[in-house]
Amino acid sequence: MNAITTTANGGAEMDRRLYRVATGLLLAMAALFLVARWFADVHPAMGFVQAFAEAAMVGGLADWFAVTALFRHPLRLPIPHTAIIPRNKDRIGDALAAFLRSNFLTPTVVARRMGRFDVAGAVGRFLAQPQGGLEGARIRQGASRLAADMLEAMDQERLGGMMKGVLVQRLSALNLAPLLGQALEAAMREGRHEPVLDAGIRWALRTLDAHADMIRAMVHERAGAILRWTGLDEKLANAILDGLMKLLAEMEDDPEHPVRLRALAGLDSLAGRLQHEAEMQARVARIRDEIIANPAMQRWIDGLWEQARAAMLKAARDPQAVLAGKFGELLVQIGTELERDEERKRVVNRFARRAVVGMTASYGDTIVKLVSETVRGWDARTVTDRLERTVGRDLQYIRINGTLVGGLVGLAIHLVDLLLE
Repeated sequence: MNAITTTANGGAEMDRRLYRVATGLLLAMAALFLVARWFADVHPAMGFVQAFAEAAMVGGLADWFAVTALFRHPLRLPIPHTAIIPRNKDRIGDALAAFLRSNFLTPTVVARRMGRFDVAGAVGRFLAQPQGGLEGARIRQGASRLAADMLEAMDQERLGGMMKGVLVQRLSALNLAPLLGQALEAAMREGRHEPVLDAGIRWALRTLDAHADMIRAMVHERAGAILRWTGLDEKLANAILDGLMKLLAEMEDDPEHPVRLRALAGLDSLAGRLQHEAEMQARVARIRDEIIANPAMQRWIDGLWEQARAAMLKAARDPQAVLAGKFGELLVQIGTELERDEERKRVVNRFARRAVVGMTASYGDTIVKLVSETVRGWDARTVTDRLERTVGRDLQYIRINGTLVGGLVGLAIHLVDLLLE
């Protein structure tokens, strides 16, 4: 960061020095013109000096006016068609956004450029050499600082809202019912549902035992006065509890118990309905939407971004820790395989190309709109200062060249004038 700051300060000092050189050259031409005018009768060569200085002043003043008119009103006078950039910053932002969209963010252009890149090879070489020598260390440290700075500089509220919107959109578009049906069907086919069913039966047994007094109290409250007077309500409650517990115990011990088989048949039917029945799928979709709209779910989704951002910042600030241990070994193995396996390279490169092209097609307009809105959000002074810092050095060279070229043109005109006399 200090090196970047030093470079920026050095560039600004160079711009100021060139500005002083261009202005000083213009003043020098004015002084030279006065001197040549004063001593015009001393020697015939003074005519050439005067012509050079006079034309150089005109060229320098014209270029000074043109350069200044780009960014502000010359001498603070409201001359028409000056301060061009501040007055047209919105149009400049729109033109820049349109240029990006038509020349860089079209799927065709991106696909063509991505076709030239060996993404898999580059990733494989980088991962296979986690230390990467001095150059690799510099790349890693630079990339880490850049990633951390970008994450910290971004508008977290806006970015978090965008990430939340994307996640909610993806969840809302997910057709859960067929997935649940397929998972349930696969679990039953492989017998993985049996432990779950047994656990459910054991849970029901424990629950009945833990709430036996509550069940007895419910039977007592709902029993008639005669049953309570004779004490039959307690016998009835015990009979209900004993019957249920016996039924559950038999279901746990006997895989062929009729009630257990009916439960399995119900699960099998549910798996089929989830996959093929539109009404069941619509019901699951309604439940999914209700869960997504629940405030607790919204808070959980909000927390996901904060956790992900904190994890990314931690990883970005300490890249060596990320590459240490088993995770680092896994990355090295993946990188080695990518370097050696040409088929995997083709698959990864094709995936990268499709992913980038898909992102361009889906979010290209959003990126362009962001550029346009960002420029529109800048005040005129910000736009002027940033553009002037970017091209200011070249503009001062234009002034210097204009002064010298104008002087040479003046010499040529004076020479032609003498020859035609």
